[in-house]
Amino acid sequence: MELSAEDALRLHVLLANELEAVRIDESQMVVYALSTEGEASIRLNPQGRDDQYLKKVRELLSSQVLGSPGGYPVFLRRWTRMGQARDDSLEQLLLLGEPEAVVAVVHANGLSDEIARRAWWAMPVADNARRMLENECVVNGKLGRELAEFLVEYLPFETEHKAMIETIRLVLQPDLITDELRDKLWRSAKRKNSYYVGFMDACPDKLPETTKARSDWQQVSETLVPLVEEGNPLAIQLCRCLSASGQAYLATAEMVMSKPTNQDVVVEFLKSIQCYFSSVCPNADSVADMETVVSDAEALLDVPAVCPTTKNVQDMLKALPQYHAEVRAMMALGWVGESLVNPIFARTDSIGSVMRKKIVPVTGPIQQQFSQLRGKVNAT
Repeated sequence: MELSAEDALRLHVLLANELEAVRIDESQMVVYALSTEGEASIRLNPQGRDDQYLKKVRELLSSQVLGSPGGYPVFLRRWTRMGQARDDSLEQLLLLGEPEAVVAVVHANGLSDEIARRAWWAMPVADNARRMLENECVVNGKLGRELAEFLVEYLPFETEHKAMIETIRLVLQPDLITDELRDKLWRSAKRKNSYYVGFMDACPDKLPETTKARSDWQQVSETLVPLVEEGNPLAIQLCRCLSASGQAYLATAEMVMSKPTNQDVVVEFLKSIQCYFSSVCPNADSVADMETVVSDAEALLDVPAVCPTTKNVQDMLKALPQYHAEVRAMMALGWVGESLVNPIFARTDSIGSVMRKKIVPVTGPIQQQFSQLRGKVNAT
């Protein structure tokens, strides 16, 4: 099959101009092109099957742009999503009319604000918007706010909870959305508590939640001033947890843990907790279960100051001996991670209430550590 003479001529004329991007509407059989002068379009007149005709159109585009009719290797999907596209070829990839080539551009490490603008014109879908908002250049450029607004508008139609969490995390980057819109998203989290995880990731110390500091926060903060000034991570984290913002974070975490929707939400939640307490994690070794986590954290309280970690622990216990349960709770939560639920999720694909029952051995002890830090239980 060959292109009709009319289509071939019009495409050659189109490509003779300085184009910024090309996209193909396969359902309408229309080729669109973007240039500095605006948009142009060509309605195709296929001879034969549409898919075979579009293949010929893309071969023509590839021959003119890359010098080869082979086009973009669409089978390299994982490679392109790892940001491996050459930075010096990004502009050319946007002229192929191939969606997978646009995806490669969006994932490229060398993506600029201008190239992002062209890629967004070529393929304005939510996943591309999320990938581009991971790029600091785009976030701080002219396109950042437009992408954030698009994602917020699309959020009610998003079906994947992991994508919801990622969207919230990305749009909450500084100066992308208004405070009013942020507060609206927070209120929406009451209906979809997976949104809370995005907030926990993006602004753990500035959640739109009014919670009082723990009653002993002021006294603890004053007592720990010397250790905080020395950079003791346990002292810094305890002051953080007992503050109003820390109590808000813990309260939000409890809301998420009370009713996670599916396994993705659980995993992202555990990652968020791990990140929040990462500064007091005793070591990076993965752990098998929460019982081991808590017992190992308890055991560290009795280890002499033989290394920086144990020295920090002993300095804390010397300053506040009655807070050993809080110290244990923080270190235990620093060990929390995806590895705790991997053995459970490897044996089941359950969601909802069934899943929540299966992960009680994980969530139960975590809740106990939260309660300790929120002052809901007596020190042990």
